[in-house]
Amino acid sequence: MRQPLTILSLALALALPAVTASAQQPATPASAAAPAPSPAKAPPRDPFFWLGEMNKATTVINTEAGLLDKAMAPRLAAGVAKVINDGNQPGGKRPATVITFEPLLIQAAGQDITLLHAGRSSQDMHATYRAAILRDKLLELADQLNATARTLVGLAGKHVDTIVPNYTNGVAAQPNSYGHYLLGFAAALDRDAQRIRETYVRVDRSPMGTTVLNGTSWPLDRKRMAQYLGFNALVDNAYDASQLSSMDEPVEVASIVTAIALHTGNFVEDVMTQYAQSRPWILLQEGGGNTYVSSAMPQKRNPGLLNDTRSDASTALTLAMGPAIQTHNITPGMSDPKDVKQNSAMVDSAISALKRWDRVLKAMVISPDRALEELNSDWTASQELADVLMRKYKLPFRVGHHFASEVVEYAKAKDIKPLDFPYDQARRIYEEAVKGSKYPQELPMDEKEFRSTLDPIAIVKNRATSGGPQPAEMQRMLKEANEKLAAQDTWIRERRAHIDRSLADLDRAFSSLAGSAESRKD
Repeated sequence: MRQPLTILSLALALALPAVTASAQQPATPASAAAPAPSPAKAPPRDPFFWLGEMNKATTVINTEAGLLDKAMAPRLAAGVAKVINDGNQPGGKRPATVITFEPLLIQAAGQDITLLHAGRSSQDMHATYRAAILRDKLLELADQLNATARTLVGLAGKHVDTIVPNYTNGVAAQPNSYGHYLLGFAAALDRDAQRIRETYVRVDRSPMGTTVLNGTSWPLDRKRMAQYLGFNALVDNAYDASQLSSMDEPVEVASIVTAIALHTGNFVEDVMTQYAQSRPWILLQEGGGNTYVSSAMPQKRNPGLLNDTRSDASTALTLAMGPAIQTHNITPGMSDPKDVKQNSAMVDSAISALKRWDRVLKAMVISPDRALEELNSDWTASQELADVLMRKYKLPFRVGHHFASEVVEYAKAKDIKPLDFPYDQARRIYEEAVKGSKYPQELPMDEKEFRSTLDPIAIVKNRATSGGPQPAEMQRMLKEANEKLAAQDTWIRERRAHIDRSLADLDRAFSSLAGSAESRKD
């Protein structure tokens, strides 16, 4: 017997809800007002649920098409209804395969009920509930992705004017608006949202009615079946339906989980570097499970929430490797990558990482003054010298870059901060840098302009690049980011509403059949 991977087993165990016994409550005095009954909990949309829906739809469709004796149909519908109702009771049997579901149908309505199985197979029925469950999971993931992205965009709006160092190769590179930085991550999450929408279209196709791999002589109406189960389209090719497409779907969803996990980890690690600073400008608010103290070192406040978020992202990345590995080197149609629990756990791991990332964003304490102090302690604004000399005074960039480099080298040798750099030394270095060339031999900037060019706040505000951190572009991008979030919310609601309406239509049609059996008894 093949042994499951330890990481998969662990993740599945964590993903399954714990069952706890309810504490016995004392009797309510007669004089006390009776508590309002809690609303009935909807049954989970697990394999049992979808097998029930498929049997309901088959009964309705085949009866209306004349493929099932109309005199027999109400009794068979009542049998299907009994199995579903029994399974919805506490402790009720909820089998997840056709061959374990069917005996319950026979017990409820006799052998005649196996007429429903004509034109169907475990292959297409299992492929159908796997697609339906993965479809629901994609909407759950989209929901949490949008919630985290909304927090990110909201924080970006609050920090448009917070100027911080940004890094390349792990080294302070240029000043930037922290809001602009956050909108960069929002753009990455928007691509993840696009991937979900695009993948959803391919998952939201019904394999039902393709039987094993090339159909059957039984003319089951596949289009009506798809409509009743809330699918927008069919998997057209019967061989593709359960032999290829159903293996592709978890692999494609895994690529989305991978992207989300990577974006989460990238953000966490950038914040994590702050904890190596003696005076960080970004920290987690203490308490509430965000940080924890060291057992040995009184001064330490370890960023536990960051550690947990990174760990969640790594778990998601690990689980996302599973479908591709399990699909590798197997013949078409094998069940290896199709396991509902494993694939649901994979998506749930990405949801968990996004939830923790959302907590990180809400727990961050950002010090604009300390960030600006850090910027003014280093030469992250030095490129602006070359840019201004080129843009305003037509000095070739490489010449201006050489001048700026010499300024930085002199400053670091003398431990001079940008705002304190002596203007006369700047003039001297410039003259040496251009000596003997055809370019102006005196620094064309006066002292005021030289100093303003090294001001991180001015640099950010004066950016002219489309998509840059300047105020006008920030307002445009914030507006567009919020519009995309709203559009994604609408998309999620519409997809869920479509499924719910379809299942409600099926319930009405099926209840009419099952109800007629009860009326005959009367």
